[in-house]
Amino acid sequence: MTKTQITQLSYEITGCAIKVHKSLDPGLLECVYEQCLKYELQKNGFDVKQQLIIPVIYDNLQIDTDLRLDLLVNDLIVVELKTVENILPVHEAQILTYMKLLKVPQGLLINFFTDNISKSMKPFVNEYFRFLRD
Repeated sequence: MTKTQITQLSYEITGCAIKVHKSLDPGLLECVYEQCLKYELQKNGFDVKQQLIIPVIYDNLQIDTDLRLDLLVNDLIVVELKTVENILPVHEAQILTYMKLLKVPQGLLINFFTDNISKSMKPFVNEYFRFLRD
């Protein structure tokens, strides 16, 4: 996998999110957008895991948690959905932590409580992305 391929995948996920948003508009519960985006991504041939439990390992001890991410696409991109007025630093920290724990190179924080997904969506990359070839 290359940086270019990850970026292209991110672009395609964003396109699916835009399609869902245009069809449903803002104002629904996060779980509705999550189901619809999962459907749209799968319809377009992507492998999507939903409400994936994230393992937490501390000093060789696996901690049982109910830590779940919204969507994981092609085992490469964490997609965390929100339906909030404003994205907060805690939301950004959440997705960065999920990316680190799962060792995936990119994450997309998508807020459906907006008039424009493209302007409000926040992409994140980490050290796993930096180690990919161009």
